[in-house]
Amino acid sequence: MRQSRSLRNSLRFRLAAIFACFGAFVSVILAAGLSIAAHDQSRELMDETLYAEIDDTHNRRARNPYALPPSTVSIHGYIFAKGNGTDGIPPELTRLSLGLHQLAISEIPYRVAVVDKGTQRYVMLFNEINQRQREEQFWIYWIAATLLMTLVAGGIGWWLSGRIVAPVIELSRRVGVARLEDEPEDIAKGFLDDEIGKLARAFGGYLKRMKSFSERERAFTADVSHELRTPLAIIQGAVELLEDDERLEERQRQRLARIDRAARQMVALTATLLILARESNDREASEAQCDVADVVKDVVEAHRYLARPDVVLELACNAAPRIAAERSLLGIVVANLIRNALNYTERGKVFVLLDEHCLSVVDTGRGIPGEEIGKVFDRYFKGSESAGEGIGLSLVKRICDRHGWHIAIDSQADVGTTARLLFTREQNNEVRDLDAILTSP
Repeated sequence: MRQSRSLRNSLRFRLAAIFACFGAFVSVILAAGLSIAAHDQSRELMDETLYAEIDDTHNRRARNPYALPPSTVSIHGYIFAKGNGTDGIPPELTRLSLGLHQLAISEIPYRVAVVDKGTQRYVMLFNEINQRQREEQFWIYWIAATLLMTLVAGGIGWWLSGRIVAPVIELSRRVGVARLEDEPEDIAKGFLDDEIGKLARAFGGYLKRMKSFSERERAFTADVSHELRTPLAIIQGAVELLEDDERLEERQRQRLARIDRAARQMVALTATLLILARESNDREASEAQCDVADVVKDVVEAHRYLARPDVVLELACNAAPRIAAERSLLGIVVANLIRNALNYTERGKVFVLLDEHCLSVVDTGRGIPGEEIGKVFDRYFKGSESAGEGIGLSLVKRICDRHGWHIAIDSQADVGTTARLLFTREQNNEVRDLDAILTSP
């Protein structure tokens, strides 16, 4: 069904349909013109024949008063004195005026000519049955010819349209497989200097601009990430030196620990940005196997300080899956999900569950309004109660798309939010009933 709809919407099909309609239109116009001309011509021939028979009959009767009018399958004549002597003549004929008439007698159509010759009235009839049968045959031939002309025109249109749209199809194929690292000139190579060639060169110019923009973006991201390493290393070194100072109070050490965690998160983030700044077509996963449970445990422990006094942060690792991915990228995804859950949960529980194919983060927070749930992965989108910049979840979605993971968020206002990260596209049958876990003591 989808293929047939696609075929009907194709440019080639529409061009062929236009040719077919044009052929049918021309056939109808020609047939209508021929039909009218043939009908008028046959009527003129019948009238000339009737008048010729009347003249011939009158001449024969001038030579022989007892000569009878013609009586054949096609032509039949009557002669009677004007005003009387109409016995044996159909009454329809006696009431006719001079001239030509169209008449049906006993359901047989006739062309009738009435002429006065002296005291005699001549009535000559031409049987039109054969003529009408020929006209019906003509209409049958016309319908068949119209259908044939339509098919021929459609076939020719299909062939010609294939020749016409072939450059468009080739251009569409080249644009569809074009990559940023390709040369822009390759798209327009081989096209003539016509409208398609101009369109191909326009696509080439657009690809060139996109390539330049992508290179500038990657260079900027790589440069910024690289330049951040030095000040972050200095911060970490200073924190380590300060932590060795025995004169520090416990509150000061807690603050240093927070600075250290923030610096480490920045280091991980810069590493992530460097990885994402690689070639955009590099979709192959890293050869190194990442221990998901180890990453999740580290992230959970690193974010416990965000939990409010009335919030319980729990972790359950029912499996220890290993996936082909960069550890820093997985850490960024898990950290964003856990950080969001802790930031928007004022009381209750944040539960992190790891199964063989799925990581679930469930909270009893304020939830996400229904009209905003479909936009949470949009870059720079901020909810009505969000205090962030709208980047975290868009970065999560970008990393998931890179590795072929599936991220889904379900939420109910004032009930809570469930975020599920599936490491495969298939639904995991081992995901537990998280609602029951949340309501458990």
